Amino acid sequence: MSDLFIGLAGTGLLFVLILCGAPIMLALFSIGFGGILLMSGWIPSISLLGTIIYPVVSAFHFSAIPMFLLMGFFAIRAGIGDDLFEACSKWFGRLPGGLALASTGATAAFGAASGSSVGTATLFTKLAMPEMVQRGYDRGFAAASIAIAGTLAVLIPPSALIVVYGILTNAAIGKLLIAGIIPGAIFAVLLAATVLTISLISPEKAPANDSVYTLKEKLWSLRMIGPLVLVITIMLGGLYGGVFTPTESGAVGAFSTFIMALIRCNIREIKLGQCLTETVVLTAMIFAIIIGGLIFARFLALSGVSSFIQDILVNGTLSVWMVVTIVTLVYLLIGMLMDAPSLLAISLPITHPVMMSLGFDPIWFGVYVIILAEIGAVTPPIGLNCFVVKGAAGNLVKLEEIFKGLVPFIFTAFIMLALLLAFPNIALWLPGKM
Repeated sequence: MSDLFIGLAGTGLLFVLILCGAPIMLALFSIGFGGILLMSGWIPSISLLGTIIYPVVSAFHFSAIPMFLLMGFFAIRAGIGDDLFEACSKWFGRLPGGLALASTGATAAFGAASGSSVGTATLFTKLAMPEMVQRGYDRGFAAASIAIAGTLAVLIPPSALIVVYGILTNAAIGKLLIAGIIPGAIFAVLLAATVLTISLISPEKAPANDSVYTLKEKLWSLRMIGPLVLVITIMLGGLYGGVFTPTESGAVGAFSTFIMALIRCNIREIKLGQCLTETVVLTAMIFAIIIGGLIFARFLALSGVSSFIQDILVNGTLSVWMVVTIVTLVYLLIGMLMDAPSLLAISLPITHPVMMSLGFDPIWFGVYVIILAEIGAVTPPIGLNCFVVKGAAGNLVKLEEIFKGLVPFIFTAFIMLALLLAFPNIALWLPGKM
C-alpha cells in the first residue's frame, strides 16, 4: 500500500469511528499513531510521540487554558452573571424583547470573564429563561437567544478555544485573543439587533415589560460590574501592550475573580476544591484532544494527504472563493456532529495549510473558524449549546422549539461571516497595532 492510500483510508476510518460514537481523542490517537506505525515502523513512531506530547504538556504559554477555565469557574461563584443580568434588565428591560436583549448583553459581558460557551449558556438559561417564560415570551425564541448568545463566550477573550487554535496552528496566541474583541462586539450587536427585529415584527414572542426603574436604581445596578470591567481592562490592556503573556493575563483574571468571589461569599461557598478539580478535568480533556489532533496532523503530513488535498484545492481550477466556500461548508457540516475542540483538532491539519497557501492571514482565519465552530454548537443533530439549554431549562422548553427558534439567529451568524470576508480588518486591525 502507498502512503497516500494509508492516509486516505485512515481519514475515512476516523469519520467512521466518530459516527459510531468513539471518543474523539481515542479515534485521533489510534488512527494517527497506527498510520505512522504502518508507514515508519516502531522506533520512529515511538520517538515521534515524545516530540509531540512533551512540548504540548510542558510549554508555559499553553497554561493559559487552565487559567481561563479557572477564571470562568470563579466568575460563576462570584455571582457576576447574576449582577450582569440584573443590570442589563434594568437598562434594556423596557425595550421590545428587553429581557432577551438583557440576556444577550449580559452574556457578551460575561464571556469576557468565562470563555466557556457551555458554562455561559447554562448559567443564563437558569437566570433568564424562567423570567422570560413568566413574562409570556415565546419559549423557543427565549431559549434560542440564550443558546446563540452563549457562543460569544469563546469569541470574546479570554477564550480557551482560541488558545486551542493557536496551539494546533502555531499562531500567536496573544494576537489571536486580541483579534476576537472587535468581531465579538460586532456579533453581539448583530444578535441584539436580531432580537429587537423579531420582537418588533412579532410582539407576541416578546411581550413588553411594564417594570419601571429610576436612574438611581439603574446606576446602582452597575455597582458590581465596575470591578469586572476593571479586571477585563487590565487583562486585555496588559496583553495588548505586551505587559502580560496570555498565561499571566489569565492568572490575573483568575486571581481577581477569586477575590471578587471572596467578597461576595465565604470560602466554603466558593467550593475551591471543586473549582480546581473541574479545571483539571477540563484541561486534561482539551489537552488530550490537542495531542490526538497533533498526532493525526503528523500522520496526514507524512502520508501526503495534506499535500494531496492542498494540490486539488489550491493548484486546481477552483477559484479562491470557491475554496473558501468549500472550507466553510466542511466546517458547518462536521461542526454539526462534534464539539468545537474536536472539530478544530480534526479539521485544521487540512484546512489551515490550504488557507495559508491562498494567502489568508492565520489570525483572521482563527476568528473565522471560531465563529464557524460555534455555529455548529447550535445546529442539529448535535447542537451542544441547545442540549445544554434544554438540560438547564428542564420542562420549560422542548428541544425542537429551540432549534426552530434558532433559524433567524443562524442567518445573523452568516452575516457576521460575510462581514469578516468582506472586511478582514475587523479581526486584523487591533492585532496589527500591537
